[in-house]
Amino acid sequence: MGKYKITFKKSVAKDLRTIPNQDVKKILNKIEAISENPRAEGCIKLSGQENYRVRQGLYRIVYEIRDEVLVVNVIKVAHRSNVYSKN
Repeated sequence: MGKYKITFKKSVAKDLRTIPNQDVKKILNKIEAISENPRAEGCIKLSGQENYRVRQGLYRIVYEIRDEVLVVNVIKVAHRSNVYSKN
């Protein structure tokens, strides 16, 4: 299995601006690890969706995997208390 390319939804940049810098570094390291194995231990498929999530401290990274083109698209990064809200 090859390394997956990481893409970001435009709103992820806005999500990251609200997070403290030391946490952003950890989140970006976790996203880099996702590119190696998007279904690693700790990855959970969200019910009713084709998305996955992984924890990084108090934050959650929600992403979709497109195996046919080896792409992981990061959809949302947010605090665990409001990552699943619809806004």
